[in-house]
Amino acid sequence: MQSVDIKQRIDTSGLMCPLPVLRAGKAIRKLESGEVLEVTATDPASQEDMRSFCQTTGHILIGSRTDPTQFVYLIRKA
Repeated sequence: MQSVDIKQRIDTSGLMCPLPVLRAGKAIRKLESGEVLEVTATDPASQEDMRSFCQTTGHILIGSRTDPTQFVYLIRKA
C-alpha cells in the first residue's frame, strides 16, 4: 500500500455489515476534501462494501490490504 498522510483512523473490528461502512461514512464527513481515512475491519463483506461506498459517494479507495485477520482500507475524501 502506498505511503500517505492519514488524517484519521477508525477500527471497526468485530462489527458486521453494514456497520463498518456506516462508521466510515460518519468519520469521513468530518474530514476536509483530499484528506485520508484509514479503516480497519474484520468483516469479509467489507471488501465489496468499501468499494461500493466509494463508488456511490465519489470518495477514492486509494489502497487496501488484507492479512489473515483483518482488512485495511485507505479512503481519500472527494
